[in-house]
Amino acid sequence: MTMNGAAAPERSPPASPPPLVQAQAPPSPSPTQPLEWRFSQVFGERSAGEEVQDVDIISAIEFNKSGHHLATGDRGGRVVLFERTDVKDHASRKDAEKADYSISRHPEFRYKTEFQSHEPEFDYLKSLEIEEKINQIKWCQATNCALFLLSTNDKTIKFWKVQEKKVKKVSEMNLDRSTAPTNGSPGGTGYLRPSLSNGNVLKPGGLPLLRLPVVTTQETSLAASCRRVYAHAHDYHINSISNNSDGETFISADDLRINLWNLEISNQSFNIIDVKPTNMEDLTEVITSAEFHPTHCNTLAYSSSKGSIRLVDLRQSALCDNHSQM
Repeated sequence: MTMNGAAAPERSPPASPPPLVQAQAPPSPSPTQPLEWRFSQVFGERSAGEEVQDVDIISAIEFNKSGHHLATGDRGGRVVLFERTDVKDHASRKDAEKADYSISRHPEFRYKTEFQSHEPEFDYLKSLEIEEKINQIKWCQATNCALFLLSTNDKTIKFWKVQEKKVKKVSEMNLDRSTAPTNGSPGGTGYLRPSLSNGNVLKPGGLPLLRLPVVTTQETSLAASCRRVYAHAHDYHINSISNNSDGETFISADDLRINLWNLEISNQSFNIIDVKPTNMEDLTEVITSAEFHPTHCNTLAYSSSKGSIRLVDLRQSALCDNHSQM
């Protein structure tokens, strides 16, 4: 009862707290399975016990920009080309990317062609034997269904063009092969003459059917031709080459110098980096590699035997004495 005699409202009993639910710890992760690497394709695999020749040892390998072609070079001076078979040439870029990153399939390559890039030489001025081993291969921009690449050994750089050549033949001659004479013509086919095989003169309107010769493609072969030879520009062994993104120039580097070349000019190069000291006794480092920037044609980087990488801007000066060190 309240003070004014009114009945007090009854209070509902407090709600019982919800039962405590003990949080369960997440299951412990299973131990990570080690990655298992398997060969998707093997080219040139040797049988057990078969001796490997020194000239067959691969010394250089390089994919082209699209990844559809692969080039390898060996100590015998040979360059072998492979092409990808699981991506159609007319497929869109989106389809190609799906094929590249698909988990269920892997890229497949097949042998395309091979050619002899370099031969052993002898430098009579220095009494030095120059071996044919391929030090590096670089792909250049492809044009008109032809492949272009640079290959180098210790002293000489070569610019190669690989293109399909179609062998054509004239067929479906005008006269019937069963009755017309061959007269020593290739393929046993005859040609139109004013007289028949029995000596009679062909009368007007006597030829029942006039057929025009047709040129057909019999077979297709790959041919590699050397377009340029860049030589006599390095006193030391060439360790790297790199083509520029402008599609017109490339660099070659040896232990002490880096030269700039134009693809169309083989008898002239420009020395852009020279680390050779006046006194060779003061030499403390050598150039180990050089590479152009993939998109900026004015920027290149080169590394040294001290473990440093130097960036160079070709716009600053013709001789790149200044650099940024990493």
